[in-house]
This record gives sequence, C-alpha cells and structure tokens, in this order.
Amino acid sequence: MKEPEINATATAELFVSATDLASALSLDAGDTYPPVFSTSRMIALMEIASSRVLQPFLAPGELSVGVHVDAVHTAATPRGIKVTATARYTGREGKLYVFEVTAHDRGGEIGRATHKRAVVTTERLLAGADRRNRAG
Repeated sequence: MKEPEINATATAELFVSATDLASALSLDAGDTYPPVFSTSRMIALMEIASSRVLQPFLAPGELSVGVHVDAVHTAATPRGIKVTATARYTGREGKLYVFEVTAHDRGGEIGRATHKRAVVTTERLLAGADRRNRAG
C-alpha cells in the first residue's frame, strides 16, 4: 500500500447528542456518569479522523483498524456542541500507521491522543474473529 505523506491530515466532527454522553454508558442502575461528551466517543471520533487519512490509499477489500490509543481527555463538552477531531499522520512503526490526534470544541482543545492503525483485509479480519469465537 502506498502511504500518506508525513503530516497529512483529516478530520471528523459531530454535534454531541444524548447517545454521545458519558451518562449514556450506564449498564446498571448503580452506574452513574455525567451528562458530558464521553471519553470513549472522543476516542471513536479520533479513530474516524485517523482512518480518513488512510482511506484513499487502501486497496479494494482492505480497511484500517485501530490497534492502540494513548489518550487524555482534558475538558468536558456538553450536549449540542460540535466536536472536531483532527488526525495528523506522523509515520510508521513497522506495519503500524501512527497518528497524533487532537479534539476540540468551540472552547478549545478537549483531548489528544497518539493512535496506531493497521491495514488488513476485511476477509482476514472477519475470518480471524470467527475462528477465535468458535474455539471457545
């Protein structure tokens, strides 16, 4: 696969909705989280931005998957506010594609991460998942 140029960027954005809030993560009545943008959703947005940098370089049947995230979530964002994640490609570590990603809302930066992605074929990924789950 040809790869992006160093410092190539892509973005992903969303308006924070009820399903993006930490409070939506509750599984049991005792789980209580604040009604602000969840860290898990911020990381998902960062992954989407990173995958968009790689998308033009993928062959048919290939996709990129996240394999590592080292993130900090530094500020809260309420429902209804737009959050934008910007991924910058910094190079490769072996087979992994490495990104520096920041997330912002209108008040400024809310988080940052180093994110690594691998390129795999959809067929291989699904076959591996199927084998793993049939074995147990």
